[in-house]
Formats: sequence, structure tokens, C-alpha cells
Amino acid sequence: MHIKGSVILKLLDTGKANTKIKKTELHSSVKKAVRIASLSLMPDEIICPWCVKAGCKNLCLQESGRGRFDNVAQGRQRKTDFWHADKQAFLAQLIRELENFEKLCIKTNVKPIVRLNVISDIQWENHGIPQLFPNITFYDYTKLAQRLDKTPDNYRLMFSYSGTKAYQPQVKRALKTDAPISVVFTELPTNPNYRFLGRSVIDGDQSDLINLNAGKVIIGLKYKRTKASSQAIEQSDFVINPNIIATA
Repeated sequence: MHIKGSVILKLLDTGKANTKIKKTELHSSVKKAVRIASLSLMPDEIICPWCVKAGCKNLCLQESGRGRFDNVAQGRQRKTDFWHADKQAFLAQLIRELENFEKLCIKTNVKPIVRLNVISDIQWENHGIPQLFPNITFYDYTKLAQRLDKTPDNYRLMFSYSGTKAYQPQVKRALKTDAPISVVFTELPTNPNYRFLGRSVIDGDQSDLINLNAGKVIIGLKYKRTKASSQAIEQSDFVINPNIIATA
């Protein structure tokens, strides 16, 4: 483990601290068949290049869910600081933890699954991480459309939507692929005929593994409570109100 001052810093969470990952792991379709490890960093414009221009940094990534709590935010920030201060040491520790996680999954007869960008957008394929672990399934959401269909076979991506003007070239590029596209809604559409970006919408809050295999659909994610004001949410191009935004 990396020691920062007097703090022992473990990178991977294997204890279901993330609500969405816990739901995915416990979903009836995969229950007792998989185990998921995850990595949560504090996003910035280096490790998540589109977080500001896409309008999602404060509304979703930084302050959503458990990120509202100071101790959680501080832990994520320490990990991000470690990445920036000594990337090689960070990667070496991550590899050790992944090796141990894979061994644990083999011992307990479950399939290892890893999400390394819970709230970041690092191109892990450029650092050789998924390539080192062909028996682990990696998955992430991304706002970098150029990554879609370019990752190793064991590393699968879903695209994350935003309606900001600056982000539209990324959206257009993503629509040309078969990747599922996630959209954050104020509430999930209830009309079965509702379309967004010309695609049908599924309930994406059930299981990320279902989402990965959903194909060319919209993965509807219900907006989770943050510190953001109601006005900021209403004016956001990232959080979509299905009762106001016209379908396409």
C-alpha cells in the first residue's frame, strides 16, 4: 500500500461502497457469479478532460451520492493527488491490487470485473492495464468518443451524454458507433414510446452489466442528489428533463 504521510492509501474498493456497483453485483442476473472492484478518484480536467465543458463535474461526478460527504471527497482527492505526484508508483500499486483481486476471485470461483473510472476518464488502455489482465472484464463510462470501439476486447465502454454545445462533436461521433449512450434524467421517462437521440430508453440504474450488453440504446440514469441547487439542475445541459426536452 502507498503511504502518504500517516495515511495508508488503498486504491481499489472491493467492498461494495458504491451504490450502483453494489446493485450491479447483487442483481439477480449475476448474483454470486461476479465480484466487482472499483476505483474512485476526484475528477479534474486532467483525469477527466470533458468534466467542465460537458457540465457534469459538480452536478454529477464530484458531489453525487457519497461524494457529498467530506471524508469520501478527501479520500478521492488523496488518490488523485497520488496519481499526479507519482504515476508510475500509482500504476505499480494498482497492478498489485488487481493481481490480488484476481487471485481472490479465482479462489472464490467468481468472475472478476473492474471499473477503474467511477468518476474519472483515464484512458487505461494507454497504460496497458486491461492488457495485463486478460481474464478480468473491465468496463467504464466515457466522454471521450474516440475511445469507443478502440479498447482491448476485455475493456468495454459506454458513452456519457451531455447537451452542452461544446460537447456535441463528441456526441455525434458516439452516435456513429454501437456503444450504449447514458443520459442523466431528472426522472426516468415512463412513456414506452419516448425517444432520445432517436433511441429508446432503458432503466440504466438496475445493472451496469445489463447496460453494457444493451446495444444502441439510451441508458437512462436518474439524477442523484447533490449539493447543487435546483436552479443549477434546471439550467443544466447535462441533466435532462424528459417532460421539457423534445425527443429526437
